[in-house]
Amino acid sequence: MDGPVKKIMVYVDGTEESITAAQYGICLARATGAEFYALYIVNTRALSDLVNAKIFLQAEEEEYKNDLEHDADRYLNHIKQMAREKGVAVKTLKSSGSVNVEIKNNVNENEIDLLIIGELSKIRSRRDELYNETERAMRSVNCSVLIAKDEERIWSLYNQLV
Repeated sequence: MDGPVKKIMVYVDGTEESITAAQYGICLARATGAEFYALYIVNTRALSDLVNAKIFLQAEEEEYKNDLEHDADRYLNHIKQMAREKGVAVKTLKSSGSVNVEIKNNVNENEIDLLIIGELSKIRSRRDELYNETERAMRSVNCSVLIAKDEERIWSLYNQLV
């Protein structure tokens, strides 16, 4: 394959925007012949912050982490099914830790050419802007980043794939 994009990774976090990003990634992988990866990160950093702030007890942290692990598996299986229906092979990846750090690590380890993320949430305050881990990753990865927008158009493109 001689094109500029050989490996595409979509970051999936369970939001509708990330599912739209996955649909677009599937379309691009199919059109370009690029390898397709789906990454879900269990945000253990946020969990430990909740324990440190005394919002969660240690036992609750473990239970919640297990729930997040199950969510990760469920969403990655959903992406696998979506890709399979459109004839695209997908390599699913699951990490734990800080979202920003894990996205960068996975992009580097897998030599990703294009990271696709869902549309960023509206910034309500300076604090939101500072703590948006996905946006921080987008700014610091060493590959091109595509923000998937226009859910209706992407849904139509995805549905047209046979």
